[in-house]
Amino acid sequence: MDGVIELQDLKTMLQLETTDQDGLLNLIIKNTTKALRFKLGLNAGKEFPQELDYIVLEVCVRRYNRLKNEGMASYSQEGESITFKSDDFDDFLSESINLRWGAKTDSDLIICNNSI
Repeated sequence: MDGVIELQDLKTMLQLETTDQDGLLNLIIKNTTKALRFKLGLNAGKEFPQELDYIVLEVCVRRYNRLKNEGMASYSQEGESITFKSDDFDDFLSESINLRWGAKTDSDLIICNNSI
């Protein structure tokens, strides 16, 4: 599996300085990358488009931040309310993706997808 994002980048976003959770973070990175590859229709042999790395990083942060509250649809207590979306990639649905292997418009398509 190609390294789409660096562990250190995720740790910086989460403000983590120890190595205590590196195994968990690597698993989150791996599963998030696989999920996005599946949504984009990228086979294992296809290179992951570098332009989409930010999506993996943002979704990894979301998934880490909701640990121990997995699957929570709604929670409310004394004025506090928490709700999670059913799909971590929903915020990126409106982004149109049309990536090619070369800089020309007639280069072979990597992805031609109007939503993730």
